[in-house]
Amino acid sequence: KGLTYAGLALEGREQLLEQALNLLHEEIGRQVLSDGGHVSRCPQQLLETIMILIDIRAALRQGGYPCPEKIQHALDRAVPALRFFRHADRGFALFNGTQEGNEELLRQVSLQSGSRARALNSLPHSGYERLTLGRGQIIMDTGKPPKWPHDITSHAGPLAFEMSYGRERIIVNCGSHPTNADWQDALRFTAAHSTLTIDDRNACEIHKDGSLSRKPKKVSVDRDDKIDMVLVDASHDGYVPLNGITHRRRLYYADSGNDLRGEDTLTCTTGMNKAHNIAVRFHLHPKVNVSLVKDGEEAILSLPGGTGWKFTASGAPLAIEESIYMGEGIRPRKTKQLVITSLMDIETLQIKW
Repeated sequence: KGLTYAGLALEGREQLLEQALNLLHEEIGRQVLSDGGHVSRCPQQLLETIMILIDIRAALRQGGYPCPEKIQHALDRAVPALRFFRHADRGFALFNGTQEGNEELLRQVSLQSGSRARALNSLPHSGYERLTLGRGQIIMDTGKPPKWPHDITSHAGPLAFEMSYGRERIIVNCGSHPTNADWQDALRFTAAHSTLTIDDRNACEIHKDGSLSRKPKKVSVDRDDKIDMVLVDASHDGYVPLNGITHRRRLYYADSGNDLRGEDTLTCTTGMNKAHNIAVRFHLHPKVNVSLVKDGEEAILSLPGGTGWKFTASGAPLAIEESIYMGEGIRPRKTKQLVITSLMDIETLQIKW
């Protein structure tokens, strides 16, 4: 961007502009995926990429230069992908180092891009699925962590999901901190996401330099869309090097967004050497009130708008634990999480909720 501005502003230095556009073409090919997502899988970095492209396009037009097709094509792909990550409250879903963001900024970026394309239901190259029925919406992480160096801000949250109803968020991930490195590191852990953990270990190994190892190598996803329902069936093998266990999650969404059913299946193909502690976590937005009923067999979720939800788990204890929410600002907000716990002492364990 700086080279572009210099090439346009400095007389006799037009070669800087040519150099800038050559570099930009290379980076677009590396960073903007075929489905419009960013190679980091981070919605915030996708936003920053789009803003850079819009600024360069505007500068070229002001300087009397035509906008290269590659820039416009990248924007045409990236802006619908950006819309993919927004809940109905206009803020981002909290994946891979992203906070909710500024609604007005997101609106202006969308307007200035000139793209009117609607959000897609799937980002297959980025590794995300979006389920929308009635007033309900679910966004699910179904992808692999990116390669180095784009993994240094990635979170270890495979198969995590967020759920909103209308403009109210219900199930969330814990988010990220914009400046504090200690918080940023802690919020990358698998337990900070609405997904499953085994023995309180991360699904990816997080190193001190921020890079990831022991990443899921095989991630699969199948999707079945009908008029009145959506079924997403996904799995990852991030835990296999530790214990031989593959995690499979199925989400069934129906009844105009009023009925969500989940099934987490763990399968060990290498033989069980010991029992494993399993926790399935559902972090709740701070505005959601939760209480256990029926001797802890069910939970009642109350939203500010007056909507109530009933949460049940089959064959495993249900508990309410403390959590935090870092979806906006620099101060963590206290909230709650629902946790299903189980002991895996057989080669296949299934938890339904």
